Parts: sequence; structure tokens; C-alpha cells
Amino acid sequence: MAAARRALLLHGLWMPPLAMRRFAARLRTAGFTTGIIGYRSIFGSTDAAVDALRARLRGGEPTHLVGHSLGGLMALQALQAEPALPVARVVCLGTPLCGSGAARVLSRRALTALYLGRSAALLRQGCVALPEGVEVGMVAGSRPRGLGALVARFDEPHDGTVAVAETRLPGLADHVVIDASHSGLLVSAEAARLAIGFLRDGRFAR
Repeated sequence: MAAARRALLLHGLWMPPLAMRRFAARLRTAGFTTGIIGYRSIFGSTDAAVDALRARLRGGEPTHLVGHSLGGLMALQALQAEPALPVARVVCLGTPLCGSGAARVLSRRALTALYLGRSAALLRQGCVALPEGVEVGMVAGSRPRGLGALVARFDEPHDGTVAVAETRLPGLADHVVIDASHSGLLVSAEAARLAIGFLRDGRFAR
């Protein structure tokens, strides 16, 4: 499946599918066919969204997945639930694999917990373990611009929403940190270049 030329993209919390269009366009320029998965990140069930992704992948052609933030967690949840899905590689963009400190802080109060909606539990928990047999790469950001920093009060490198340490999980095929904010990862030409290299080779081209 490493030769897959198809990629499905998943947006993050509070994002519409439109947010992934520029990234998808860069993948298409590199020769990939793309699709964007939309889901209701606040009022919808994460389980329902994961099930919909599994149904779309099941029985299809070999496919790569690219997920921004929460979207990366959804992709990995789908693969944990159904390891036989035809997925070759996964690129996560600023995904809090180890759980989000900002999400944990917001969940402490009923009013601020509304910001996370029904995605709160998954964001707090992160990814317990990476799926076997699938290469997963992480592009993390280190530009500290974002409202999440006001909530979590990071004392370590972060992208304004997610700490770099929260993106590291044992078993990753590769991990790279670039100068981009959390939302900036979506429009970063460098992030797209790195993702394209990983989808092709299973490693980030430094």
C-alpha cells in the first residue's frame, strides 16, 4: 500500500472542510488524488464520525490519511477500530497524540467545556497507542500564536494550541517541528512539502 496515490484529509476542531482545501491542492499538484472528510466536530459524535470514515475506506483502494489536530486523532481511532482498512500512511498536523493540556483545562468548567463539545473526551485522552502496520508521521508547529496558549499557559515549545511534547508518541515513523502556528500548519508550504515526502517515502525530507 506504500504506493498509494490517494489521500483523504480530515479537518480539526471548529474547522469546516474548506479549511483543508489549500493543503489538498498542494497534494494534487504533487500527483495525489484527494478528498476531504467533513464531520461535526462540536455537536456531532466522534464515534459516528470515525464510523463514517471507516465506511468510506472499507473495501476501497489503498489510501493515505492527513489529519489536522482532532482530525489526526479521528484517523488513528478508525485504524485502531478496524486494522484491516486499506490505509498506507498517516500524516498528523499538530495532533495532540498524548492528549491536549488545553482541552483538559477547558473541561474543568461547564461553560468553557462547551468549546470542545462532544470531542472533549478524545482530545483529553489523545491516542492510547498507534495502530500497527501503518506508518504515522507528525508535523508539529512551534510558533506560539493561538488562544490555547492563554488557557494552557505552556512552559515549553508549542504552536499556540498544542505543545510539541503532546505531539510525540512512541512508535511514530517520523516527527518534525516547523515554524508554524496550529492553524498555520494548514497553509504552510513547508508542512505540505513534508507531508508529500512522507506519503511517498515514509520519512520526512529534511
